Amino acid sequence: MNQHATGVAIETHGLVKTFGRTRAVDGVDLTVPAGTVYGVLGPNGAGKTTAVRMLATLLRPDAGEARVFGHDVLREADAVRGRVSLTGQYASIDEDLTGAENLVLLSRLLGHGKASARRRAAQLLEAFGLTEAAERQVKNYSGGMRRRIDIAASIIKTPDLLFLDEPTTGLDPRSRNQVWEIVRIIVAQGTTVLLTTQYLDEADQLASRIAVIDHGKVIAEGTPGQLKSSVGAGSVHVRLRDAAQRPEAERLLARALGATVQLDPDPVGLTARISGAETGSGAAEHASRALAELARSGITVDNFSLGQPSLDEVFLALTDHTTTTTKEAAA
Repeated sequence: MNQHATGVAIETHGLVKTFGRTRAVDGVDLTVPAGTVYGVLGPNGAGKTTAVRMLATLLRPDAGEARVFGHDVLREADAVRGRVSLTGQYASIDEDLTGAENLVLLSRLLGHGKASARRRAAQLLEAFGLTEAAERQVKNYSGGMRRRIDIAASIIKTPDLLFLDEPTTGLDPRSRNQVWEIVRIIVAQGTTVLLTTQYLDEADQLASRIAVIDHGKVIAEGTPGQLKSSVGAGSVHVRLRDAAQRPEAERLLARALGATVQLDPDPVGLTARISGAETGSGAAEHASRALAELARSGITVDNFSLGQPSLDEVFLALTDHTTTTTKEAAA
């Protein structure tokens, strides 16, 4: 495996980790391109964090092989540690210190002199919008501020690979957006990010490729678009001018699309799924024929849209789990 030649940051084959009788990670194969955000999506207990801890050399795999930039995580653990950084699910900084004190302390531990450590801390505080809070104890920070200072601590020495393990869990929508922007900036500067998350919109916003993990196994992998197309072409939403025509529109759409039509709470709205056999332009043509059928029957459509399946639908189709939606994340 030549990661440097192929531009691969992480490559695993048959990675396994057991705890007693539980196989937390059960034969995971991953290939993570360098310089990208790679999402690992799964419910609680799926094995995401365990896989990250093995890749970061914090846990020993029980079987399989894992390399980070060509370095074996067991035989070349020191080389791996020199190129990675990990931001876990919970803040790892000292809450009794101020934000500035935390960053200066970690900078010194990483080899910076006093003046250099202060400069680096000031740079990061400014970049992460924390300058005004620099002299406040971290225990008085909001949840979003804690996540930002934690990520800042992870990149005092800019890593080649940054593991972000559920970085926005419990954050409000504004704080989540701030963390997302930080991730984009980090990747634009050349760092590879492996992002684990339960939030489907987060994976959709940030990741160029996504692996869906359930019960310790990768059950699907691809770009967000590929994963969405794997469960069908999407849905047609129609809004009529006359609510009295909805029963006839429902019958015609069901026949034309060969699909069950749902009556929306809106008295003039209907939604129908496009057949999974229809993809791309074929789905649009299929929907157009259905709309033409409505027009021929004298049914006026004021508005319609053809939508791709969401990652929520993909996740539910693949895992049959109740998952965390954007609304739930924002609650």
